Amino acid sequence: MKQNTLQIRFATEKDVPALLNIYAPYVEQTAITFEYTVPSVEEFRTRMRTIQARYPYLIAEKDGQILGYAYVSPFHDRAAYDWAVETSIYVDRKQKRQGIGQKLYEALEQALTHQNILNVNACIAYADEEDARLTQDSVRFHERLGYRMVGRFHQCGYKFDRWYDMVWMEKSIGVHTVPPAPVRKISEIQPQLEQLFSQAFNS
Repeated sequence: MKQNTLQIRFATEKDVPALLNIYAPYVEQTAITFEYTVPSVEEFRTRMRTIQARYPYLIAEKDGQILGYAYVSPFHDRAAYDWAVETSIYVDRKQKRQGIGQKLYEALEQALTHQNILNVNACIAYADEEDARLTQDSVRFHERLGYRMVGRFHQCGYKFDRWYDMVWMEKSIGVHTVPPAPVRKISEIQPQLEQLFSQAFNS
């Protein structure tokens, strides 16, 4: 890998403290997440393990510094929803607007396509009037990547003495055949994806 090249790789448990350091300011200073309290290292590690049992959990790293991460979780638990997931992404707030989020999502979609997942959905905090805690940057980011707005829930999240809305955005990343191809666990294809990421992002 060349110096100063952004690397996309799968997260490991040793990354948990660095990822938590990225996530904590979003909890403490923003309404981007409706979580009130920063999780402990152990709680964050447990969440990661649960995700990694089925789905990709990816990191963007440059020169040994983790700059952001992205993963997906089940859209709903029932089997009929297996081909749909909910996305999550967090980039170091000091490293925004450098294309890190876009590269993470590109890699995430590649991994999900190899899993035979067809729908990606983003649940996003939203406010008509932007403030210091929440802007519409996330909505604009997802729009640029081909997501479209499909639903809005009004005043459903209360944080920092203000009510916030929540919106759903969606993107189709595959063909909805009948029947669909079965969803594959990420562990079945991770070596193939690691090679793919090395060629696509890390050269």
